[in-house]
Amino acid sequence: MNDGDETLAGRRFGPLGTALVIIPTYNEAENIKKIVDRVRKAVPDAHILVADDNSPDGTGKLADELAAVDDHVQVLHRKGKEGLGAAYLAGFRWGLDNGYGVLVEMDADGSHQPEELPRLLTALKGADLVLGSRWVPGGRVVNWPKSREFISRGGSLYSRVLLDVPIRDVTGGYRAFRRETLEGLGLDEVASQGYCFQVDLARRAIKAGYHVVEVPITFVERELGDSKMSRDILVEALWRVTTWGVGERVGKVLGRDKKA
Repeated sequence: MNDGDETLAGRRFGPLGTALVIIPTYNEAENIKKIVDRVRKAVPDAHILVADDNSPDGTGKLADELAAVDDHVQVLHRKGKEGLGAAYLAGFRWGLDNGYGVLVEMDADGSHQPEELPRLLTALKGADLVLGSRWVPGGRVVNWPKSREFISRGGSLYSRVLLDVPIRDVTGGYRAFRRETLEGLGLDEVASQGYCFQVDLARRAIKAGYHVVEVPITFVERELGDSKMSRDILVEALWRVTTWGVGERVGKVLGRDKKA
């Protein structure tokens, strides 16, 4: 990942550095070896961090076994299930502390296809953050019921309009960050989880003026294991997005009143 600099409207982007693919896990024993193998084949130079939330099914032990025979694989053992956002934040901090230049979010269940990661990394040469998008031309979902697609499309549309962010897939979780981007997002202030965690990082990146690019991906519904989506995650996302959106609008109105 040590390609030369690229420019955008006079701005120069530095080399990417080594990529760390962060894979949060909770009861993914059926999937972990497959996803690690696919990442290693797709981007051989990348490193992998399995962030396991003390999975009762032994996912952490399986990850340790993979790490024991492959120096590109590391395991971060966490005390218990604290949610997707907390796992990614822990992984980000680990990656930043260990000097990685690119940090990638990827699901353990295969819904984020590792074979598409080179496309995200190529786009990151001229961006601060790259989002794998289901809802741009060329993006699609496979084996989703219409109800799930409606929720995802609706959540992205609601977030995009209310938060005024020019992103088609605001809730997507297949992402590649430059380390400098994460360092500038105020990660210590992020407390959201699930869908909402992804929305929060996207809006922070846009507000901070980072160059965000969406590339099309094919999102494939998991075949093994159980989805972590829940009603609580959806309720949190709706509440937080609404709070952020209303707060920003009120702030703008008050700001105009003060200037007047």
